[in-house]
Amino acid sequence: MSEIVKRYKKLAFYGVPEGDTVVFYRMKGFDDISTSKNPREYSRQYVDEEFEQTDVVGYNPSISFGFDRFSDDLVHEDLIRIFDNEKVGADAVRTIIMVDMADETKSAVKRDFAVIAENEGSGVEAYKYSGSFRVKGEKVFGTASSDDDWQTCTFLEG
Repeated sequence: MSEIVKRYKKLAFYGVPEGDTVVFYRMKGFDDISTSKNPREYSRQYVDEEFEQTDVVGYNPSISFGFDRFSDDLVHEDLIRIFDNEKVGADAVRTIIMVDMADETKSAVKRDFAVIAENEGSGVEAYKYSGSFRVKGEKVFGTASSDDDWQTCTFLEG
């Protein structure tokens, strides 16, 4: 019998620049990491037909995010630097790896995103940040592995 895939089986890892390298840390403390595909459509109605036709001609994916600020979290610290310093262009581009933990092979997708800083300070119990990651590059398919119980991950293309 089929089983439902629980949300926590799809882990997100955020690339934090550390000198000349990037380390992919698990995104903890996030209460929202949801993807919108934002399809681009081409619609038209031909004179010999009673209905309109629509085709999808592209996508502009984005990931909305929200997190409770935790101290000593490298992902949060990097995102907060982008928020506080109002970084733009290449300084606000980060790589995210989504890993399917329900898949035995740990299939993964890696992609670059522009960090769009939108809101901070909402919430009463915790200081919250929210925004979106907007696509900045092609999807790269592969698998992921970890040597530290999935606190960080390594991506292998292919």
